[in-house]
Amino acid sequence: MSLQLGDKVPDFKQASNEGEISFYDWAGDSWVVLFSHPADYTPVCTTELGEVAKLKSEFDKRNVKVIALSVDGVESHKGWIGDIEETQSTSMNYPILADEDKKVSNLYGMIHPQANASLTVRTVFVIDPQKKLRLTITYPPSTGRNFNEILRVIDSLQLTDNHQVATPVNWQDGDDCVVVPSISTEEAQKKFPKGVKEVKPYLRMTPQPNK
Repeated sequence: MSLQLGDKVPDFKQASNEGEISFYDWAGDSWVVLFSHPADYTPVCTTELGEVAKLKSEFDKRNVKVIALSVDGVESHKGWIGDIEETQSTSMNYPILADEDKKVSNLYGMIHPQANASLTVRTVFVIDPQKKLRLTITYPPSTGRNFNEILRVIDSLQLTDNHQVATPVNWQDGDDCVVVPSISTEEAQKKFPKGVKEVKPYLRMTPQPNK
């Protein structure tokens, strides 16, 4: 199965270090970041899981639940969690799915045979409260993921879902935004009282509406 942006992601029930998880019920009305790992006790992923634990309060502020996945079993996860907590100086505070049968990996298209048929690729899925896929980023095994970038994208998605703006290159929360092409400059000037700067007729900037 090849999931594409805008698709409703599949539901599943799967074991985790925190017990069986029924995904839709667990997610509730939150956003979700699901990120996959090829195996337990892998060095790059050990650093990533620790970083996400440290950033959990940032995800909580954005109504985002985080959940990891590895194809090893629950007991293996529990041992790995001990290493993560020891080496990354943090406490694990979110679940790791135990996808031994690769059910979730196959549902979400995490097996890329030309890369390695036996391993899940290291993909990040951002899923909105309607269970629609809003972002995927797939990394090679050698490159650690940038979870500050994931937070930045979530900030952009949540902003642009609620206001008629888009976010330009290298945007950070609080920066000026792009007025979407579907509204005229005249309409934009009424909608955005902080001001609209017309760089080109198709390129209009306005201060971030919710700041």
